[in-house]
Amino acid sequence: MKVNSPRQLSLPVHLPDDETFSSYYPAAGNDELIQSLQSCARGVSDSSVYLWGPIKSGRTHLMHATCARANEADKSSFYLPLGIHASISTALLEGLEQLDLVCIDDIDAIAGHPVWEEAIFDLYNRVAENKHCNIVVSASSAATEAGFTLPDLVSRMQWGLTYQLQPMADDEKLAALQRRAAMRGLQLPEDVGRFLLNRLARDLRTLFDVLDRLDKDSLVHQRKLTIPFVKEMLRL
Repeated sequence: MKVNSPRQLSLPVHLPDDETFSSYYPAAGNDELIQSLQSCARGVSDSSVYLWGPIKSGRTHLMHATCARANEADKSSFYLPLGIHASISTALLEGLEQLDLVCIDDIDAIAGHPVWEEAIFDLYNRVAENKHCNIVVSASSAATEAGFTLPDLVSRMQWGLTYQLQPMADDEKLAALQRRAAMRGLQLPEDVGRFLLNRLARDLRTLFDVLDRLDKDSLVHQRKLTIPFVKEMLRL
């Protein structure tokens, strides 16, 4: 992961090179959300964003993409997945308000943990005072339903823009799979894509992981993606 922090902190996570806005296929109803994230990344908006949607719905991809766009614009950024909060310290948040962009993924993972809730609340206050820093957070539910015990934190999260990530229809998932395949120089025929949608879990993370595996298998076996080949490789 590219970390641009005042303290040059290191985390055991990284920003995938292929999770950008150009590789993201937006479902209908998410255009305003994506525009807001891009504005935050470029520093042309001074509003915070609270993004929520189900696990494996593409939230993390959008968080990675927002940081990547900030880096392209020569803005300092920091990505923090709070799913690992048990293995890190709240001291990691110190000084982040000096950056242009802070992206906090799975912020609801610290709901019910008073020390972390207070630390995030303090970060929000410092960001509000600093003016030039934008903060984007993601969660699996709305701030009022995420289980936070600090009312002031919920209030801070609601100061900015709130978006619910709209789910993809099957045709949109198919288009997203085909786009990801094309970026790898791989052809995914429509019948194969629909076969995957019908036989696998329908969340994008699972579908993308399977596609990545099939990409490697096709190179090893020098075969195109066909339904018989996919059945063989995935033992379906």
